[in-house]
This record gives sequence, structure tokens and C-alpha cells, in this order.
Amino acid sequence: MTLLTHDRYCDEIVTQSGLLRELLGERDLYLTVPTRPDWTLEELTRHVGGNLLAVEAAVRTGEALDVPEQSVPGLTGPLIDEDPAALDPWLADAAERCAAALRDADPDDEAQVWGVRQRNLGWARRAAHDLLVHRADAAGTVEAEFPAEADVAADAVEELLDMAADPRGGVASPALEKLYGSGKTLHLHATDTGPEAEWLVEFGPDGKLAWRRGHERATVAVRATVADLLRVVHRRLSPRSERVEVLGEAALLDFWLEHVSLD
Repeated sequence: MTLLTHDRYCDEIVTQSGLLRELLGERDLYLTVPTRPDWTLEELTRHVGGNLLAVEAAVRTGEALDVPEQSVPGLTGPLIDEDPAALDPWLADAAERCAAALRDADPDDEAQVWGVRQRNLGWARRAAHDLLVHRADAAGTVEAEFPAEADVAADAVEELLDMAADPRGGVASPALEKLYGSGKTLHLHATDTGPEAEWLVEFGPDGKLAWRRGHERATVAVRATVADLLRVVHRRLSPRSERVEVLGEAALLDFWLEHVSLD
């Protein structure tokens, strides 16, 4: 279930990369990213651009790139010792190339990167939202606002739920199994949109996680704007923030956030 089309995802790859580049601007790329303290802004930029180039190469060539570092030229970007601004055009080019390759591809054909094989539609979605979430990282680092189109932010929430519900995704920790069959539920409620941005997560007795759109009473509910809700579920904003309202069993939300992660 997605909110956006393949073409829209391709457009968002370019749009989100442009917004990220604007945030970085003349910033000190050696600043530590608070939400990813093992990274600087430089490392964040290289990570995002490298991901885009890996997806581009896999989609364009049709080859499985399980270790793209070994076969994709320029994956880590240029050295910046003499020219810190060199990463900007590299990231812009990576986004344009990735979007172009995906636009030229059949959305239903498959590509394989990092051992994951899925439709090109899925890779377009992943590339767009990887940029979106890491733009949130950058915004927090430089203490900037994080505006996000409501439908894009909502779809990024749904992508995380899709991957958490997929046992092949590696997004949900095995520790989450203790919730299955408990009858407990998690409700995510975007306060600035319609019912298309409300979700109920259920931990089934069959050891499966399921979710659906809807406004229903739950063990714990999280209320925030859709952009902030996106940041909460991706662990870029604390649920204790004054921007977020948590109703019910907060410990369940904490457990979910601890054991569902897509960095």
C-alpha cells in the first residue's frame, strides 16, 4: 500500500536531495549529527549519495550489487580536504542519475542491492525516503526547521510499517516477539492531515505484525504533525518532545522505538 506513484518517488529523489543540499550549504561538514552520533554531516552526505549511486547502478545494469563498494565507481564521493564544496555537485549528480535510471526502468521489474531484491518501485520509494529521513538528521544538526509534504511524510511512515511487518526486512528486532499475542496495539495519529495519515499497528497471536489505516482506540497513541510523527517513528524526534503527545502505555511506544529501526 503506497500513497505515491513511481514517477512521484523519482521526482522526490531530486527534490529531497535539493532540500538537503540547501540545508548543508556553507555549513561545517565536520559537525556531529546528534541523531546519528557516529556520523558527521560529511559522512551523512556520503552515505546518502552512495546509496543513490548503488541503486542507480543496480537498476541501470540489472546486475545484483550485494557489495556495491566493490563495483560502483565514485561511491564514496570526492575528497574535500581542499574543496569542502565538492560534495554538493556530487550529491546533486547522484540524485539526478538515480532518478533518471528509475524513470527509464519498468516499475515492476526487479533490482538487487545489498542482498535485497525488490521492484524498482520499491527502490524509488526507498531512495526518496532515505533522503527525507536523513534530511531530518541534517535539519536537527543545524537547528533548522524540517518542512515535509504531508503525503510524502505519511508514505515514509507507511514504508517503515511495511518493512517492520515483513520478516525479511530486518527492521524489526526479534525482541519484538514478546508483544505478539498480547492484544496490545499502537496508534499513530497525524494531527494536521485527514484519516489517510492515521495507522493502527497490531501484534497478532500468529507472531505477525499487521497494520492498517484507521482511527481506533489503542494501548498507546502518538499524536503529532505528520512531519513530526515521521521523525518520531524513525527516532529523529523524542516522543517526550513538547511537539508530541503520547496517550496511554508509553512503555509500549518506547519498546517499539527501541526494537524497530531503519537507519
